Amino acid sequence: MTNPPQGLEETTQGGPQRPVVPPQRVQIRCQNCQTPFVVALWTYVDVGVQPELKGAMLSGQLNVAVCPSCGAGGMLASPLIYHDPEKKFFWTLFPQELNLPTEEQERFVGEASKVAMQLLPPDAPRGYLLTPRRFITMQTMLETLLESEGITKEVMQAQRQRVELLSQLAEALEADRAENLLDSDQGKLAQVVAANTAALDGEFFLTLNSYIEAALQQGREDSAEMIGELSQRVMQLSGFDPVAAGLQEPAVEDVVAALRDADDASLEDVISNYRPLIDDETFDAWDAQIAELPEAEQAAAQARRDHIYSTLERMDAEAQAIFEKANGLLRDALQAEDPRALLVERHKELSEAFFVVIDANLNAAMRTNQQIIAEQLMLLRQTAAEVLQEAMTPQERLINQLLSAETAGDATKLLRKNMALVNGDFVKEVNELAEQMEKAGRKEVVERLRQVARESASLLF
Repeated sequence: MTNPPQGLEETTQGGPQRPVVPPQRVQIRCQNCQTPFVVALWTYVDVGVQPELKGAMLSGQLNVAVCPSCGAGGMLASPLIYHDPEKKFFWTLFPQELNLPTEEQERFVGEASKVAMQLLPPDAPRGYLLTPRRFITMQTMLETLLESEGITKEVMQAQRQRVELLSQLAEALEADRAENLLDSDQGKLAQVVAANTAALDGEFFLTLNSYIEAALQQGREDSAEMIGELSQRVMQLSGFDPVAAGLQEPAVEDVVAALRDADDASLEDVISNYRPLIDDETFDAWDAQIAELPEAEQAAAQARRDHIYSTLERMDAEAQAIFEKANGLLRDALQAEDPRALLVERHKELSEAFFVVIDANLNAAMRTNQQIIAEQLMLLRQTAAEVLQEAMTPQERLINQLLSAETAGDATKLLRKNMALVNGDFVKEVNELAEQMEKAGRKEVVERLRQVARESASLLF
């Protein structure tokens, strides 16, 4: 039995000191290989003071033990209090298999209530702490939490299937290790991969990455190494390309090849896509390649390299000018007697760059605890968004709403409710915007826009 939450610690992460309830360090023994190891066990989660713990809860990474020796493990059965003061959630979990006496449960909840009251601001409501919602399984608590975040049961089921597959793969990897088949395509791991190829997609490897990050944060380097090894081996066996999926940066040689082989019509698009990865190392590697070419080919290769370098400098200068203009608008708006009137007058300057600049300044103000400036910037951002919305045509406003829809199904419903705005010009506008987003490297938006265009076109017939 773990102890009720009692002591508070101070942390300065992200600003002024704030009290938190730390996890308990508990030694457990692997039921598979009997290896003892220490895990961080959370018995009190207050997302009002530690919001990062909500993500750990939602991804099923909280109170998970993975043996550093064999990779076996799973979620630990332990009492848990979950507190979200914003949503007025005060939830208790006493797993049925622990069979804790009622008086012990009540003592645990009582201690947690005292901690919750200490952490709440003086004027915050407290009545909901008297009627905690009780759960007997972590699965039910997680499902309720996910539903409160607008996550569908289908998404939950998909995540459960990914976790189950991860467990199967870990067991197969350990079996191959025991039989010295780690590098074989005939081992148990290869069989599990072959039977689940369709499920080994970007979402699955993102799940693996999140487990690796969680293990590192909790000081479990052995577990992170094991999961990393599993990830690499499964990628090899399945043929998954992490670079194409956007999960891994391409090698310098691949960036050079993409720039070198791009045709003139797509050159600027290629440079935009790879811009975060292009630096002095890129051109040094290119220079080394040119030096190894036959002398007769070096002049043409050098000219290509120099042309791309000058194109990159021009594009950077143009981007710099755009952001300087956005900075100027922000400065003028902050100094204006009537910021809304100024933004209305200059609404055509409310570009994506402007919102990037204002968000960067807002984040800096929040990091340095400049509350007055942060509030001023938040109000200005809201005003700018309202002005931009008012300046949109009805069609542009609909496109913006469609992109903001939580799911593709919600977007479809919204589209059908606005049939009067859907015509040939609307479809053309959506496709043109998709092309602009593709050139800007906004891949996450392009597919949604393409889908909107396809559904809009189908409604015309």
